[in-house]
Amino acid sequence: MLKADRAARILAHVTESGSADVHELVELLQVSSATVRRDLQELNDQGLLLRTRGGAVTGAVNLELPLRHKHGKRQAEKRRIALAADRLVPDGAVVGLTGGTTTSELARLLAERSGITIVTNAVNIAADLIVRPDVRLVVIGGIARTTSYELVGPAAERMLSQYHLDIAFIGVDGLTAGEGCTTHDEMEASTDKAFLRSTARSVVLADSTKVGRVTFARICPLTDIHDLVTDGELTDAQEQDIAAAGVEVLRA
Repeated sequence: MLKADRAARILAHVTESGSADVHELVELLQVSSATVRRDLQELNDQGLLLRTRGGAVTGAVNLELPLRHKHGKRQAEKRRIALAADRLVPDGAVVGLTGGTTTSELARLLAERSGITIVTNAVNIAADLIVRPDVRLVVIGGIARTTSYELVGPAAERMLSQYHLDIAFIGVDGLTAGEGCTTHDEMEASTDKAFLRSTARSVVLADSTKVGRVTFARICPLTDIHDLVTDGELTDAQEQDIAAAGVEVLRA
């Protein structure tokens, strides 16, 4: 297993469990304890977790993992969500995409279609699409966020105000019936709101691990969202609470 893949698996495990010891990680990764200890120390040095005697714990509440460490996590669910979202996009539509691993999956599907215009503030999505001659690409400029590869801030919001989107897909870090949609960064939240103000139809893409979580910055209440596309692990109670706010829930 490559070093980057081990780091992603370690971060995902520690973030979900709250902690992990070296022996757990040796079994998970099928590598030596010396390799695990070196990986933990490097992640500690990067501020992504806290090294402890015999293991590690999460470095912060609701840790925001850099996008490069999120690839591969719940990939099958994200692919199914993206396939379901693709079916919501009419031919010839103008589509807004914020950053995130699930919106990136959707961008790859949309790239296979002709006549679509994609408006995005995610530089990784733009890099994937710029070589696709059948896609008209509009890149929103702004201040770069290294964790999410997004361009955010007042310049991005002013640019978005000049466009009319048929449908916009928003990635979130948390979603609850009471607190609505949330993310880790207030400037990113403000730019996400600008996407929502510019679109006729707003869709949140979020796997079920995001539902029931609340993170730092509020994007919007659920009443500002038309649809949620998630995976089959969403509970019936969660779906009922979200649907009560007027959101159409689609389980992929």
